[in-house]
Amino acid sequence: MKIRLITSATSIVALLSVLSSPVVTAASQAELIAEGKRISFHRQLGNCLTCHAMPGAGGESPGNVGPPLIAMKARFPDKQVLRDQIWDSTARNPGTMMPPFGKHNILTEEQIDAVTEFVHSL
Repeated sequence: MKIRLITSATSIVALLSVLSSPVVTAASQAELIAEGKRISFHRQLGNCLTCHAMPGAGGESPGNVGPPLIAMKARFPDKQVLRDQIWDSTARNPGTMMPPFGKHNILTEEQIDAVTEFVHSL
């Protein structure tokens, strides 16, 4: 069996651009953000409004235990750090009041992804 090596720089660049292209389309990104908002505002799921003020809360009365969720892209330029915070907030701050949503199976991995997209969009 012969193995053909990619030798040209153009071929390598083309291969890398295909491998690194985003899988999420703009439409699915918007749907993911909308689902994240639904989960975040849902009293039996994310329940983020209990502790955080955030844009789009409408007539909901937000809590003030946690910081307001604004300018999140500036505060978390690396979205993975934000996801890690949502997944297990106790890793960086053992005394936090924020529940570790992933570690304690409060939300599924997919729900945490959606909430991360929504919160990062604020």
